[in-house]
Amino acid sequence: MAAGFTEDNIRDLRYRLEDASIKCSERCLYQSAKWAAEMLDSLLPINEYDTDPDSPMGLADALPMPSNPYLRPQDPLEARLEAQEAHKYLLAKTYFDTREYDRCAAVFLPPTMPPVPISTTSPNSKSKQPLTPQKGKSRMSAFGGVKEGTSTRNPYPALSQKSLFLALYAKYISGEKRKDEETEMVLGPADGGLAANRELPDLARGLEGWLMERREKGMEGRNQGWLEYLYGVILLKGRNEEEAKKWLIKSVHLNPFHWGAWQELNDLLTSTEDLKQVVDLLPQNIMTLIFHVYCSQELYQATDDTYQALSELETIFPTSAFLKTQRALLYYHSKYFEEASHIFTEILISSPHRLDSLDHYSNILYVMGARPQLAFVAQVATATDKFRPETCCVVGNYYSLKSEHEKAVMYFRRALTLDRNFLSAWTLMGHEYVEMKNTHAAIESYRRAVDVNRKDYRAWYGLGQAYEVLDMSFYALFYYQRAAALRPYDPKMWQAVGSCYAKMERPEQGIKALKRALVAGSYYASDDASSQLSGMPPGPGRKILDPETLHQIAMLYERLEEPEEAAAYMELTLQQESGPPNPEGEEEGSSDNDDDDNDDSQHRSRRPRKSPPNDDDEDTWHGTGVTATTSKARLWLARWALRNGDLERADQLAGELCQDGVEVEEAKALMRDVRARREGAGSAG
Repeated sequence: MAAGFTEDNIRDLRYRLEDASIKCSERCLYQSAKWAAEMLDSLLPINEYDTDPDSPMGLADALPMPSNPYLRPQDPLEARLEAQEAHKYLLAKTYFDTREYDRCAAVFLPPTMPPVPISTTSPNSKSKQPLTPQKGKSRMSAFGGVKEGTSTRNPYPALSQKSLFLALYAKYISGEKRKDEETEMVLGPADGGLAANRELPDLARGLEGWLMERREKGMEGRNQGWLEYLYGVILLKGRNEEEAKKWLIKSVHLNPFHWGAWQELNDLLTSTEDLKQVVDLLPQNIMTLIFHVYCSQELYQATDDTYQALSELETIFPTSAFLKTQRALLYYHSKYFEEASHIFTEILISSPHRLDSLDHYSNILYVMGARPQLAFVAQVATATDKFRPETCCVVGNYYSLKSEHEKAVMYFRRALTLDRNFLSAWTLMGHEYVEMKNTHAAIESYRRAVDVNRKDYRAWYGLGQAYEVLDMSFYALFYYQRAAALRPYDPKMWQAVGSCYAKMERPEQGIKALKRALVAGSYYASDDASSQLSGMPPGPGRKILDPETLHQIAMLYERLEEPEEAAAYMELTLQQESGPPNPEGEEEGSSDNDDDDNDDSQHRSRRPRKSPPNDDDEDTWHGTGVTATTSKARLWLARWALRNGDLERADQLAGELCQDGVEVEEAKALMRDVRARREGAGSAG
């Protein structure tokens, strides 16, 4: 058990999770209810009573289970209102469960005509005011920002907070449903982001008035946090992110075990600096720790602190599939694909009908080239529910692995038809369009992906690649830099930035970026004892620099007319064939040389991850052997030696080139040149 966690703490945590699951379910927040119930089921068991279930004592003779103190209404006014509305609430909830959202809202609120969709408005109408919040002052005014002269009043009748939340949430879901209906086909003519939820402005004004009235009457202390959450979601939809963050933080203070509020708050954090600023404003409880681990995983922060916090949580929730998934995703982001795959396999064995995060598992199997396993996972997912976005992504990845890109796009489109905000499908569809040479469709897919989640470095990198194909280097550089800011320890990001600078005739910046790529790989090579204790897998132990990056740096130095620096980096490139003679001296520049093969998000490589050197001593140096890049460096050094009069070195390097079978004609020409110079020098002597 985690340090400082007692049986009383476990018991209290059980009551709170039970309360959260029941109350979320009452308010039709089914995903949050499911999360709380799963965490409750995985909680460390404690012995409430010593009664043997197989004993002859009947259940009636056993001690009664203690009642949950959190399920009893705390506010007498709310309890009275809920009792008065009980039958209406049951009616409204049945309407919600049968997806009759407008009828659900009309049970408690005055019925209104649904907003007229764009397609049915009169074509002769000249001026159409936008019904969604716009950027600038008008958006701020409609969505909880500056009030322009008039005070907002509460438009709602006297209702309990539970009934009011259900009615307003039904209106919000109804607006989202109509928005999706107006949008129609994925990436079609109407799918340009113009369709909007037309219920948002009225909901924002109404909630603002309700919250203001509560504050004026001094009743803020009786708020339950549900309506603050809904207001934060509406503000977030209206791009008023600072106000949304404020209200979501209030919501998690009032109702800390509602997981949906934490997820919305996570969507507002785009960097580790944002996370550090928010952590001080959050309640100090176990939910903040879970939130911190979840955000760190979303921000690709696979640090010792993250692993340690995750290990502490796993002692409290030893069988939690959610926490196991977070560990698997941390391994996945750190490119430990074997370990991540093993965890997902365990989850699939224990919960074969669980589809959550199965799209990430299919990405891992894709990169590993594990086609039979991917086919099996696709079959399991399809047998469970073929109309889940995760299932469609798994099947799409399977077809992509078979190079059937049209079928893959079809399944990714199907996933987006089911859920327009499903991030994996947008990004993966962009990859498929790149494979199909449809650059403009790829750009649009990646743009939609970053609209859904600005922390998705794969989409930013994909945008950079697409614009590089179009020879728009300035755009490509901007997107590569965004990707590198999200993944500062990923060498592929900095290699892309360096290549862009080279194309833009800015070799100095290119050299800096490529040197950053050389040292970035050291982030992944950590096999020290502390990382193993914290739960990280041992590092691969490779210390070979990337020959391609070294060669690019050398060529940029040559472009800057600094031949000595160029020669030094060409020598380094050549050394990677067998490894530098003094390994201890190169620790800072250690790099994982398999990044070219293993980045699923960038090149969708189908080659499996190469295993680390399988010797008794993990620190043994293993070179790359002869490659096209090292042969280029050898040829360049041979010419350099010839130019400087070092005929012996030039002859030796040219001879090695002939043996390697690479650049043979150039090497033979060099050897003839060396022989001619020697003969000329001999005759002159």
